Amino acid sequence: MKAKEFRKLSSEELIAKEKELKQELFHLRFQGATGQIKNPQRISECKKDIARIKTLLCEREIAAAK
Repeated sequence: MKAKEFRKLSSEELIAKEKELKQELFHLRFQGATGQIKNPQRISECKKDIARIKTLLCEREIAAAK
């Protein structure tokens, strides 16, 4: 997902999406450990999406504090 798409979501939706991505990342890591992973590139995509979400949440928190 692109950062522009994440910016359209509310903070609550971002938090829910972050939890969903963390769960997916856990399952992907488990699949990788057992040798059953179909798309290893998805692991790095999940990590980057989680980082994007955390960045947006932090930006919004800083903006709200000002």
